Formats: sequence, structure tokens, C-alpha cells
Amino acid sequence: MAAVSPASRALRVLTLIQDHPGITADRLADQLGVTPRAARRYVAILRDAEVPVESARGLYGGYRLGRGIRLPPLVFTATEALGLVMAVLDGSHPVDDGPVGAALGKLIRALPEHVGRPAATIRQHASAVPTSLPRPDPERTIALVTAVARQRRVCLGYRSRAGAEWAEEVDPWAVVVRHGLWYLLCHSHRVNAVRTYRIDRVVAVRECAETFEPPPELDPVPLLEAQLGTGREFETKVVFAAPYAEVARFVTPPMGRLEPLDGDHCLLVGSTSNPAMVAGEWLSAMPFAFRVEGGPELRAAVRDLAERLSAAI
Repeated sequence: MAAVSPASRALRVLTLIQDHPGITADRLADQLGVTPRAARRYVAILRDAEVPVESARGLYGGYRLGRGIRLPPLVFTATEALGLVMAVLDGSHPVDDGPVGAALGKLIRALPEHVGRPAATIRQHASAVPTSLPRPDPERTIALVTAVARQRRVCLGYRSRAGAEWAEEVDPWAVVVRHGLWYLLCHSHRVNAVRTYRIDRVVAVRECAETFEPPPELDPVPLLEAQLGTGREFETKVVFAAPYAEVARFVTPPMGRLEPLDGDHCLLVGSTSNPAMVAGEWLSAMPFAFRVEGGPELRAAVRDLAERLSAAI
């Protein structure tokens, strides 16, 4: 019978430790048919090969694999690991409890430190709701979430939906997944105000040396909701010929701020990067008479929509 090589025995030890965390040298010896001293020698071979085998003494001691073990086929890059976490956050599964959340936690703990840390950070700092929309670039998302966790200012390159591009320094307060999109909630030093930016429109991220303190008792989701209809390129002001209470049922935060005018009218004030979308998707779906009071771009978009619909009949 051919002799079993030390390397083969070491691989068998690796499998036993993986399948039975906390296994002792005596149990390893029984499984291999060798002495406990020989079993410990095979563990030493694994450690020499930089396999992170940890050991503990005492009644509940034994061998287990530490963080960073890489066994095929589960070999992930940082971008792949983050993409997997983002896919779970984008889905409808609970990420804090339940089988999917438990599986995600095990995967993150098993990844090497330099890969698992960004994935764990984004899981902690991103609030998830279901989405079917395109996700942002994983590497830029890693950079933003890391800056949130480290409380470091970033230099941000941004491209609006209208195609305008600019760079600015911001204090990144939170990354929030809301209404199917990934947003950065931040303080913009360019305009000295709170801003929300779509992360899929971020074209560059560079962490700066300056640090910041987020606002005390920051609650990112409601603050984001309040900011979604502000700070865009084009002003929107629309008067509805209906009571405030009736119109409010159809208004979401990205549309702007609704204000009562009198018992029969109310005013929607906001901003947008896409007037055609406001006209064609939001205003056209409102079951009330309305008049555009502000924003020449929105007036033009409503006029174009009306002409196209008139031409259709």
C-alpha cells in the first residue's frame, strides 16, 4: 500500500477542521489513524502554508479556521464581494435576520480582512429597500461608505442627468438606498448646504485628509426624503386646483414640498434635473387641474408634452 504523504494528511486535517470547528488534536488523530503529536504536526504544516488555523486551550478548546481562509471555488475580489452584498441589499430579503441575513453574515466573516471589511461596512451603513434599477459602481460605493465610516471628507466628481459635470468637496454623512436608488446624503462645501447625490452618477471619489463630525442625532432616511426634491438645476413651482389634503396623497418627497394656499388650492415647490420626466411622469398622472407657476424649463416640457398629445388625436 502506498504511503500517505504529509501534504495529503494536512489537507485532510484542513477538511476536518473546516467541517468540525473546535476539533481537538486527539479527535484529529483518531480520524487520521495517527498519534496526537502527528496530528499537531499536520496543523503546523497548514500554518506554514499561511492557512489561518487558530487554537484554544481548555474544556471547549480546539482548532478552527480563522478569517481569511480561501478555498475554491469561493475566492472573491473586493469588488465581487461588495457586488454580492449590494445585490442582497437590493433584494426583498431581510438582511439583519432570517436565512439570507445569516448566510450573508457567514460569508462576510469568512472573507479575508481586506475583502470582508468593505463588504461588512456597507452592510452596516446602507439602509436597504427593494430595487430593480441599475446599481452604482461598487468601487466608488466602497470609497464613499468607507469615508462615511471614517468620517473623512471626500472630493466628489458628479454628472447630473442633464449632463452637467462638476467637482466639489463634501462631508459624506450616510449612504441610503431609497426608492430603488443609491444616494449619498452629505454636506456640500460648494453651496454650504445639505445635498443628496445619486451614487450611480458619481464619476470620481477621492478621500481627503480633513475629518468631520456628522450632525448630532442624524436620522439619514427622513432627512434624505426631505432633500430629494431640492438642490437640482431647474426650479419647479406648480399650483393645483384642489385642496391640500387631496393632493398630498399623490405627492412623494422627490417631487418637492407641498404647501397649502387656500381651501381650494395648494403649491408644489421643488427642483429637478429632468423637466420632461416631471411633466410626463409626475404631473400627467395627477388627477387634478394644475398650472405651472415657476420654472421656464418645466413650462417648456409641459408645452411639448401637450403638443405631442394633441397631435396624437
